[in-house]
Amino acid sequence: MPEDEVSDGHGALPREPGEVEALLDELVAVVEKAKSMPLSSSAIIARDEVLELLDAARAALPSELQRARRMLQDRDEVLQRAEREASELIDEARAQAAHMVQRTEVVRQARHAAERLVEDAEAEGRKIRHEADDYVDRKLAAFEIVLDKTMRTVRIGRDRLTAAPGEPDDDGARTGEELLRSEEGFFDQDGS
Repeated sequence: MPEDEVSDGHGALPREPGEVEALLDELVAVVEKAKSMPLSSSAIIARDEVLELLDAARAALPSELQRARRMLQDRDEVLQRAEREASELIDEARAQAAHMVQRTEVVRQARHAAERLVEDAEAEGRKIRHEADDYVDRKLAAFEIVLDKTMRTVRIGRDRLTAAPGEPDDDGARTGEELLRSEEGFFDQDGS
């Protein structure tokens, strides 16, 4: 008889997945259908039929157990693979998060450095503007002094012109050229 078939006395029982369970169900049915003995709870069963079903179940058990072991092993492999993939995904996510934090930190530091540069440039600009204002103020003050002296000279010259023309001044008037020479450094704006 082939290994995957068991005789039940009426023909061959097929050996398929779940066969042990089917054989046990059949065995229970045989016991339930057994005739009862009069005045007793005992039953009369066909010994050959029950033994044949038990032998078939015993023969089917190793293949059922092997199939169950394979299923458990496959399940374990799937779980391990899923855990590896999950771990790899978590590691990759952590690496991306760290990279993003680094980029964020670099951007923050760059922004801070840029703000410092702008502040320094603005401070330098204010300093240069103040120095330029001071320089211009000094030059304007020197020019004001020159203009004031020029105005006095012009006034003196005009006053002399309004005096009697052709007559020398009582106190020994000087000509315009002499007045200009008497004001040494008059047009020297730098004061040197």
